[in-house]
Amino acid sequence: MFYNAEGGLTTVGYVLTAIAIFALLIILSVIAGKKKAVNAKQLAFAAGALALAVVTSYIKLFHLPMGGSVTLFSMFFVTLIGYWYGPAVGLMAGVAYGLLQMILDPYIVSLPQMLVDYPFAFGALGIAGFFSNRKNGMLFGYIAAVCGRFLFAVLSGVIFFSDYAPEGMSPLIYSISYNGSYLLAEAVITLILISVPAVKKALAQVKTQALA
Repeated sequence: MFYNAEGGLTTVGYVLTAIAIFALLIILSVIAGKKKAVNAKQLAFAAGALALAVVTSYIKLFHLPMGGSVTLFSMFFVTLIGYWYGPAVGLMAGVAYGLLQMILDPYIVSLPQMLVDYPFAFGALGIAGFFSNRKNGMLFGYIAAVCGRFLFAVLSGVIFFSDYAPEGMSPLIYSISYNGSYLLAEAVITLILISVPAVKKALAQVKTQALA
């Protein structure tokens, strides 16, 4: 159930790993006295969203050779956690998801690059939490979260992958175009979906249940 015939983790194994990482971050935060404990219901909702993010990250519309792909709304499910429970929990969920992506789909050339591309970039999806109590918070929070991840991705491209830029092209322009190609595509698809009135109403109802 948790391991396949080759000894690697199954999808269920990866989902449970993501949830375990997230729970560990919550526990460490509580121990450090920086945040009150998340109740069982909130943890269950957050874990469910994180599990959906992991599962949908496997559904890729296309995948770029040096990392990055358009998935079926995986970033959206991570940002949902921040939208429900604010930036602290959202950032921890993003970091947990980034650590798991580092295991699932690694492209690592150095420790600094690993930190920027995984816990920092995916952790930025928790920025959505800063919009949790605002009108159209899911919409603007998602945009801000993707922009945060985009900034880290561009930074990584300029610092660590500048040699891959075509001759005569600025590494900054190359990094913007490379990372923008997949992040913008997924963002546009997601924004269209969450702008549909019926979806917006459903998301509001789910948030009410998550906070009840």
